[in-house]
Amino acid sequence: MTVIDGIIDFHVHSAPSLAPRHSHDPVTLDEARAAGVAKFVLKAHEGSSAERAALLGDEAIGGVVLNSPVGGANPDAVAVAAALGARVVWLPTISSPAHIAASSNPELSPHKGISFREVPVVEDGEVRAEWLEVFDEIARNDMVLASGHVTMDEAVVALDTARRRGVQRLMVNHPGMAFLNWRDEHLEQFRALDAHLEIGVLADILASEAGPRTEDLVASYPHELLVFGSDLGHRDYPPISQGIKDWVERLDPILGDTGLEMVARSSAEAMLA
Repeated sequence: MTVIDGIIDFHVHSAPSLAPRHSHDPVTLDEARAAGVAKFVLKAHEGSSAERAALLGDEAIGGVVLNSPVGGANPDAVAVAAALGARVVWLPTISSPAHIAASSNPELSPHKGISFREVPVVEDGEVRAEWLEVFDEIARNDMVLASGHVTMDEAVVALDTARRRGVQRLMVNHPGMAFLNWRDEHLEQFRALDAHLEIGVLADILASEAGPRTEDLVASYPHELLVFGSDLGHRDYPPISQGIKDWVERLDPILGDTGLEMVARSSAEAMLA
């Protein structure tokens, strides 16, 4: 069995949460350690995880999801999260128009029963004006901007705008999810932006034929621009220890030890440096 020590997981969910989770934060930390995870980014659709991550210590990294509970395009939410140690800012997830429109799709079953007010990011092919100050705050604090649940076309527009306003660290979340409308041309568009693509466990479990799986992305995108994010924690899906073990064993013949280490650790280290 292939084992990678020092995995960095860019996408972990834990309780307390509106969604059912396997465990609360301290137990999630123990489970992550047992899975070989040296550090993980704690994500909470409800808002900021910076305070919770701080209580867990250096192995956890916080962030803020700009859904309606924190006011959507709210630069103050970014500034406060950054001051409390957060490193990642996600564009809307459950508040994304694309998520709301597809909320009954099977791939969004982990969020069943949770609904927030709509928070649009892109309109008529351009980023809405209220997001520009948010991007400026992200740039000022040198944080990672992640695409959340905006569509791939919207992600191209948003990340390009953010890059031109000084944001240096860009990430595209679970491109394999069908409701985000991936097309092969997005590979070159995100590559031109030097954006990292997130690959991981739950995205592969929920991916349909309409979206790329991890195997497709590792064959067509630079490995140094791939980041591992398990997206685990939901009670209806594997616990983090089992999910990561199965994923690593599946990808080992494809990536090899060097590729796995790049995707599961090195690229994330560079993103968070």
